[in-house]
Amino acid sequence: MWSGERLELDGYLERIGLGGELRPDLATLRAVQRAHIAAVPFENLDVLLGRPVALDLASIEGKLVRGGRGGYCYEQNSLLAAALERIGFEVAGRGARNRTRGDALLPVTHAVLVVTVDGEPWLVDAGFGANGPTEPVPLRPGAEVTQGAWDFGVAEEPEGVLVLRTRRTPGAPHSPGAADPRVGAGGEPWRDLYAFAPQRLYPVDFVLMNHWSSTHPSSFFTGRLVVMRPGPSRRLALVDRELVRWLPDGAEERSAVVPGELIGLLDREFGIRLPERDAAELVRILPAG
Repeated sequence: MWSGERLELDGYLERIGLGGELRPDLATLRAVQRAHIAAVPFENLDVLLGRPVALDLASIEGKLVRGGRGGYCYEQNSLLAAALERIGFEVAGRGARNRTRGDALLPVTHAVLVVTVDGEPWLVDAGFGANGPTEPVPLRPGAEVTQGAWDFGVAEEPEGVLVLRTRRTPGAPHSPGAADPRVGAGGEPWRDLYAFAPQRLYPVDFVLMNHWSSTHPSSFFTGRLVVMRPGPSRRLALVDRELVRWLPDGAEERSAVVPGELIGLLDREFGIRLPERDAAELVRILPAG
């Protein structure tokens, strides 16, 4: 289903810096997702540069593995699905509705994976940018896991809809006045990240969603620079000309990025090194927003 038999597994493992024995068990699943997210940044540079985003495995390997680039959810999770399938996991796709942008009802455009291990489903997602989980999340209502300085939980809504939520770990500073019925023991309110139905999606569905996300004027990714990296101790987001750092102690650091600093910042903070021509074009586009 995910072209895992055609994946150059050794090249992928070298790209994410992972070695050792690989088996279709939970320990391997955790290790692969953690290493993938640490090595491959979330970014939409091709969309901003007016280039098509191809989802065939050869194109994704050329860009994310051999090219040292990153990508957004369709690329990230298609590559991860191929690797997990090659290792021997049972992998299925899902389509999610983003809930991080206020009360607006957004279309189903986020691609996630459900991986079954010993009969139990796990949510696996390498493509939700700065807010996403860095390890698998048990896909059962009421489940909660701690990943570094952040908690993730799963709630259930009518019609079998599951919601991924997050909060800072108990004890971290939280917003005063957050009188929310979903507040946990640590006082930090749960925030919805995205919601998804149990319907299985396939690679061809990712292609359809990718077309909307990379071309539609209402998409968050068209006409806007988006580069992100989650992590256990800090989370980074570069959106247009602003860099945001979220820290475990509750601090949020914001700084403006001038065009002359952009290329060095992409290399230093996100591990993205662009050819000279692409770098020049990106610097030219940035001031225009």
